[in-house]
Amino acid sequence: MLSRIEPRTGVAFTLNKGDVLTVKDLEGEQVADLLAFNRSDIGEVISSGRTLDYASRVFLTTGDLLYSNRSNAMLEIISDDVGRHDFLLTPCSKDTFRIIYGDTNPHQGCLGNLAGALAPFGVTEDMIPIAFNCFMNVAIDGITGNLRVDPPLSKAGDRIRFKAHANLIIGLTACSAPQSNNGSFKPIQYDIEMVH
Repeated sequence: MLSRIEPRTGVAFTLNKGDVLTVKDLEGEQVADLLAFNRSDIGEVISSGRTLDYASRVFLTTGDLLYSNRSNAMLEIISDDVGRHDFLLTPCSKDTFRIIYGDTNPHQGCLGNLAGALAPFGVTEDMIPIAFNCFMNVAIDGITGNLRVDPPLSKAGDRIRFKAHANLIIGLTACSAPQSNNGSFKPIQYDIEMVH
């Protein structure tokens, strides 16, 4: 079942253990923020810190597991057309647009979109951690550690696929930050392959 996330919006849905989620960049150079919560206990959530610690690197791709704050595997990357995603930077927010872009009437960003979409599952804004930012291209200077957000390497039709290792609640956006998406806003498509 193919579903579409319109530019600068977000959705939430459930995955059962074993289901496969495909996230597709329809037009190229568009980031999608991905969150995962344990469906039976939303206090358990995807963790950048645990995942990067166990992987011993910051650029994750096929074969890597995304862990929770309780060190349980939540998602596994089973295929990846791009090979460059970000798990360092927090979802963009009104404050992102105010502080980085100087907006006086800022968009609610991915944080607001995720909070709105996840609210029916009991998730509040303060419970939202660093997202796995599909297709986001963050360069790290090897000497200074400075971060730079470059245009995504994803081209139209590129995908990343995840296998659920638990029953999950997923939050997913078509990112709202101009810098992350090379200055334009595009849709994201996703598909769920259910196991029977």
